[in-house]
Amino acid sequence: MGRITDTVKTLLIINVLFFIGSQTLGDAAYKLFALWFPKNENFQIWQLVTHMFMHSQSSITHIFFNMFMLYMFGSHLENSIGQKKFLFLYFSAGLGAMGLQLLYYYYNFQPGYEGFIAAGFTDNEIIGFLKEGRYNTAVLEFVSEESIANTFGAYRSLMVGASGAISGVIVAFAVLYPNLPLYLMFVPIPIKAKYMVGFYFIIDLFGGITGQSIIGTSNVAHWAHIGGAVIGFITMWYWKKNSFNQNRWS
Repeated sequence: MGRITDTVKTLLIINVLFFIGSQTLGDAAYKLFALWFPKNENFQIWQLVTHMFMHSQSSITHIFFNMFMLYMFGSHLENSIGQKKFLFLYFSAGLGAMGLQLLYYYYNFQPGYEGFIAAGFTDNEIIGFLKEGRYNTAVLEFVSEESIANTFGAYRSLMVGASGAISGVIVAFAVLYPNLPLYLMFVPIPIKAKYMVGFYFIIDLFGGITGQSIIGTSNVAHWAHIGGAVIGFITMWYWKKNSFNQNRWS
């Protein structure tokens, strides 16, 4: 896809350094820099940004695939829209991904939490239950065990990875070059960018709704991918529609 830009090179280096550091520090790195559910005691404000540079500790394929996609599409996109707009899109997509995934976690968290409140427990008592991994069965008069399990699951959830930001980059690329032929790995058949990206978006939408992954592991943050993709699409569609720099669209 052409010469790698300094911006993409810097992002690649930061991600790799974070990955090496997380392998060295182990759980301590994830406690500090992964994004924890906001009600979890491990949550810190800087995690809103640092989680974008963290990746799965147990599988190198997570960071490899993300960095490969950033390498393939990032430099070409930056050369088309400029460094400032590329960085704006990258981090906006990452934050959009985070926002939608957190909404999903809150959607799972809230019914069980409200059940605890209805049962007469205070906020401090509920947080104590969540920390200790146990609960008073009196709450089951007000909410189902499934809802309680979802509340505990959301409380313990954490987000890592650049996938949301990179989803935004890939979708923006497809908006800018919708008819450019691309190739899937190991499939020597050209597919227009708009169709390939649309295919992956549908897969993520299916996974987000059903909780089942067609491609990849079951713990994929599908709503984060969707959030990043939506921000990437809206941002690039707006820029292209308004032709912020006529010379770049010629």
